[in-house]
Amino acid sequence: MKEFLDAIAQTDIPARLKKLSGKRYSDVEDAAGLQYVDLVQEGGGVLGIGLVGYTYVLENAGVRFFSLAGTSAGAINTMMLATLGEIHEAKSEAILQVLSQKNLFDLVDGESSIKKLIQKFIRKEKGKTFLLILNALKIKRIVQRKLGVNPGENFTSWITDILDHVDIKTVGDVKKLRKKLPTGLVHRGGQDLSNAEAKLAIITSDITTHTKVEFPKMAELYWRDPESVKPSVLVRASMSIPFFFEPFEVNDIPNDEKVPLLPAERTYKQLWDDHASYTGPIPPRVKFVDGGMLSNFPINVFHRTDGLPPTRPTFGVRLSTYRDNFVNVKNLMSFSGAMISTMRQIHDYDFLMRNPDYRSLICRIDADKDFNWLDFEMPQRDRIKLFLHGAVKATEFLECFDWEKYKETRASGAKVIA
Repeated sequence: MKEFLDAIAQTDIPARLKKLSGKRYSDVEDAAGLQYVDLVQEGGGVLGIGLVGYTYVLENAGVRFFSLAGTSAGAINTMMLATLGEIHEAKSEAILQVLSQKNLFDLVDGESSIKKLIQKFIRKEKGKTFLLILNALKIKRIVQRKLGVNPGENFTSWITDILDHVDIKTVGDVKKLRKKLPTGLVHRGGQDLSNAEAKLAIITSDITTHTKVEFPKMAELYWRDPESVKPSVLVRASMSIPFFFEPFEVNDIPNDEKVPLLPAERTYKQLWDDHASYTGPIPPRVKFVDGGMLSNFPINVFHRTDGLPPTRPTFGVRLSTYRDNFVNVKNLMSFSGAMISTMRQIHDYDFLMRNPDYRSLICRIDADKDFNWLDFEMPQRDRIKLFLHGAVKATEFLECFDWEKYKETRASGAKVIA
């Protein structure tokens, strides 16, 4: 961790943050003067290290995160921000400590020959074609049987151990922690915040019923006792890169149509209709793949449609470039990649097209320009560069953000792109 913090100290970021002292980012604050925003984080594999650089800078600017949402890599940072301390506490240094102690290539927990092949392709090293031919039948058998080359068990165990260390063992523990509101939480306009809800949204894709799933809100569809589920399971469901990781599967889906769910007295059939608009038979088991297949940047998750003025902004942080170039589709590989990228992003793009005022809330890290999102064996020097890249972009974002101007835009209903 020290290397990351030393790298920050050698930049002009601390001095620039000092100049921002007293700047207003939200109308919600606590007794200590900390300001609160909601945060949505994009998925992007190991590029998620850049997210930690972003949150580190915001925390050092006196900003804390109230409601949290994320997909895939964004879900990892979201869960850690939600659990490694109370809402008012800074957590980015704790996340850095966790990352600095983990060999991320251990997350690639498939057979050793396939791990070697994956890294050769990512690094564009010689000999990858020969290795591919040598392992083609093995890969085919594994994918046909398991639907992914890596079990993802190392990832689940890693997140479980992190949360166990802070005594967060169940979804119920997470919810209990999130109910501890900061001391003296107030709205500058006098609005009562005593019953404010610090929401949490982990996005994944249920490919069995074709459902975009938001955990823990929709956990009651998949488990009889959702409060007892390990939080690491929710993140694993979101971080299920197709074919790279095996799909995450949940068995014994509740299906007691004649047994009402107390106290609301609704059947599971009704729950599926309410949560997912799914009216078919409830499957006995469900497979999940990466949440990014449906919504890699769920910026709409906290969007208010009641017409009331915002009390705090929903900041968004993107890891990928925002449609800054066209794709030259020239072969099967580029054709497949272009289709997948379109599916992953178009839902979020559509929301931003209809709500362009949100663009002034989004920090673009654009980490995929210089780093590979599947480079789990990224050397330490590149991890530090990626962290710094997120920190620099976050500093620029804070310098440019104008909370009062944003509120005026929302109040007027104008479609102004900041």
